[in-house]
Amino acid sequence: MVYSVVEQKAKMFSARYRWQAIATMTVHIMTLVHGVGVGWLAPSLFFLASDQSPLSKPINIEEISWVGSLIGLGALAGNLTFGLLLDLIGRKLCMYFLAIPNMMYWILIYVATDVSYLYAGRFLAGISGGGCYVVLPIFVAEISDTNIRGSLSSMVMMYVSVGIIIGYILSSYLNYYIMPCVAILLPIAYMFAIIRFPETPQYLLRKGRNEQAKKSYCFYKNLKFTQPNSESANVDTENEFATFKEQVLSGGVQHNVGWKDFSNRMTMKIFGLSFTLVICNQLSGSFALFNYTSHIFAELHCQIPTNICIITVGASQVVGIICTVVLVDRVGRRRLLLISMTGMGLGELSIGLLDQFASKEFLTETNWLALLLMSFVAFIASLGIIPLVFLVIIELLPAKIRSIGTSICMATLSIFIFVSLKIYPLMIFDHGLAITMFVSTSVCCIGLIIFGLFLPETKGKLLTN
Repeated sequence: MVYSVVEQKAKMFSARYRWQAIATMTVHIMTLVHGVGVGWLAPSLFFLASDQSPLSKPINIEEISWVGSLIGLGALAGNLTFGLLLDLIGRKLCMYFLAIPNMMYWILIYVATDVSYLYAGRFLAGISGGGCYVVLPIFVAEISDTNIRGSLSSMVMMYVSVGIIIGYILSSYLNYYIMPCVAILLPIAYMFAIIRFPETPQYLLRKGRNEQAKKSYCFYKNLKFTQPNSESANVDTENEFATFKEQVLSGGVQHNVGWKDFSNRMTMKIFGLSFTLVICNQLSGSFALFNYTSHIFAELHCQIPTNICIITVGASQVVGIICTVVLVDRVGRRRLLLISMTGMGLGELSIGLLDQFASKEFLTETNWLALLLMSFVAFIASLGIIPLVFLVIIELLPAKIRSIGTSICMATLSIFIFVSLKIYPLMIFDHGLAITMFVSTSVCCIGLIIFGLFLPETKGKLLTN
């Protein structure tokens, strides 16, 4: 009888899923490293803009907006580069290359004498992060059984969020020059840690390497590999892999991708939903808010130490994503996304109203209110719109164009990362925090309507077609 995953309880560390979970947690060391690089910015901005700046002169608001936003342009380059490499050289080799730009980022921070070093470093960090968002979600989705794929795929943003907190803490309490010396050790450790994991079985089947594909399949499903005609061959394992192979190849993944694969009505609808997801992900402020947290608390006249506020908001993100990991395979993707967009819109509206109508004296006396609202927005954004975008896009796209389609969607995401990180500090500085929050609230409302009407539930969908 062929093994039925559906019949098994989704215990992540049961024998069936053990190597899937271990591989997922190991490869996401790289997303943790990316999060550390993102988290480094917020506590460092005031220091870089002060008279004690390690640069030749303090940076100004225009330079701050470029330092913040160039990670988005780098991510765009990373999306496109790794999207092209993904099917050419495979998932595994791409994962090695992810670490190199990140290591160069920390070296540039250490040797920086003017802001141009930070521009180059943030661009390189973006290349690494953009590559992570293309390569790692596909790798994890392809090695995962259907009924734990949501939990494992949601870990990408959990690791980023934990990394952001680590970046907050280290850059807040470590010397400027010690921070990059510590951080660069993580991508080095990552490169050694992923050595033992094989290429995904889907990629190997696509390249016609059937025996290697079977070995990979057996490794990630924790099954004993045997030759098909040997005396020790397990009939259930042979049947299970044969079914899997047939499902993969029936999706046309061995055929060349053509324009017709993108121009049909169903695929265009999928791309429309995917682009809406990535636009809402960024223009709702889910990323920019947490890059410029210190500026937002300053606008709200919060007297609680900035580092404590930043770390608290980061911790709220982690709690939200942990809830997502627990809930996503139980309640589904669509419901969590709708809850997240609703809550985020209400939270940002509240922050805007607080800034618009509350007096400076009231804000000073109720420091906890600003921190509570920012923590709520961080939590509710992390319950859906932050971690599930990557998973839903991969599950929506057909197998034949999944690598290219994911790359296109992540490139679009990176463009809007750049846009949001570039305009947010300028909008806050020129038009005020309240207007900025009202714009983000409007984006949440639009996303809520579109997702409510058109977004299907992708829970349980097979990735072989």
